[in-house]
Amino acid sequence: MLTPENTVVGFIGTGVMGKSMAAHIIKAGYSLIVYSRTKQKAAELLDKGAVWAETPKEVAEKASVIITMVGYPADVEEVYLGEAGLIPHGRTGTYLIDMTTSSPSLAVRISEEAVKRGIQALDAPVSGGDIGARDGKLSIMIGGDEAAVEAVLPILQLLGTNIVHQGKAGAGQHTKMCNQIAIATNMIGVCEAIIYAEKAGLDPETVLKSITTGAAGSWSLSNLAPRMLKGDFKPGFYIKHFIKDMKIALDEAEQMGMAVPGLALAKTLYDQLVERGEENSGTQALYKYWNS
Repeated sequence: MLTPENTVVGFIGTGVMGKSMAAHIIKAGYSLIVYSRTKQKAAELLDKGAVWAETPKEVAEKASVIITMVGYPADVEEVYLGEAGLIPHGRTGTYLIDMTTSSPSLAVRISEEAVKRGIQALDAPVSGGDIGARDGKLSIMIGGDEAAVEAVLPILQLLGTNIVHQGKAGAGQHTKMCNQIAIATNMIGVCEAIIYAEKAGLDPETVLKSITTGAAGSWSLSNLAPRMLKGDFKPGFYIKHFIKDMKIALDEAEQMGMAVPGLALAKTLYDQLVERGEENSGTQALYKYWNS
């Protein structure tokens, strides 16, 4: 059983969400070694007792459970399969948990390469944004070996409250695509509802009191609509990363011969925001499409 006494956890990627997630692991008493391309992003964790690593290779050599939360599939591929990556330098029996939203086919490839070296790799993307990461209440969708999932469950339970094993390698990423498809079109509806309320002369905050608890209720409506109204567009989840996710989902849907018109529309709107320089804003900045 993995316990704070016998487990060194590695964490790669200490951005908006990763920083909070890693902090829960330290708080639980685990020894933590961290790596990020920008050391400054790990400063708070280092102050709390985390140990800095200069490369993913160093993390692989010292940790028995390694969590990654990086930006893009290309980053995942480099961290796991690159010359200084986790799989080439990981120890037999290590558990690798990629919580980045990435390509399902890459997750399968990583799992296959890991098994060749006696390593277990899980794809475990999350949903819940910065709030879920901060509160340890993320939804975690897992693909990979069931026994490996059971082994790392005590650590995952520090990060999330809805932890579901979805199936074989790649299943976690496919599930996250379902999540992102649902969010993409929902965000359009949330923004249009708020703009409609404003143009109708209503108080949008009062409108939210009625519609957040009814059939229209959603996480985005309850958590992101209030940010829109306050003019708070700081990223709980970056637009540039959401566009990356939507592109993965569009590519996967195309391979399955499936039309996804709602998703395609959402990506078009977000692409226009990027053209206006909003790529580093939070996804709630879609509100600016109508109010700019």
